[in-house]
Amino acid sequence: MLSETLVEGLDQYAIGEKLHELRVRKKLGLIELGEHSGLSPAMISKIENGKLYPTLPTLLRLALVFSVGLDYFFTERRPKPIFAVVRKSDRLLFPSQPDGKVGHVSYKFESLDFPAVERKLTSFLAHFEPGPEEGGPPPFHQHEGIEFLYLISGQLALHFEDVVHRLEAGDSVYFEANRPHGYARIGESPCTGITVTVP
Repeated sequence: MLSETLVEGLDQYAIGEKLHELRVRKKLGLIELGEHSGLSPAMISKIENGKLYPTLPTLLRLALVFSVGLDYFFTERRPKPIFAVVRKSDRLLFPSQPDGKVGHVSYKFESLDFPAVERKLTSFLAHFEPGPEEGGPPPFHQHEGIEFLYLISGQLALHFEDVVHRLEAGDSVYFEANRPHGYARIGESPCTGITVTVP
């Protein structure tokens, strides 16, 4: 029996999880891996489930099947899942035109996911402003990827290419963001929405 200290020390390397990932990636069943390594499927299953810690010769047999070195199993555990909580009090409000550029501001936004590194999408709480005083269309912009908008409150005119779409609270829209688009609040009531962009 291994001591609790040794078990904790071995668990941090997640050897069983790494072995399982290699086997699944190669699309090998337990029996197939057993045939390649000379180990029983039952033993392999116990190693994968953390019920058995393999000896170095046993682990080397498995490593050779996958063309990896022993060091593969003893590097640090896989990076922790990306997880970030954003408190309301930590959010900052930014204009749609940063750095003091002159021009009409279509909306102000608060990033909802700024602490998350390597994120696959970007989300904002948007506060939409009225269109230009002259009554013309709002400034258009475009960027790569997809954009999704869910309107929480108020009414919004979404200008997408040559068409104006009127959105009300509860409406949502999904579109290719590389097309020219712009926003303008309708009326005096506050207009807010959740915007998600995916590169």
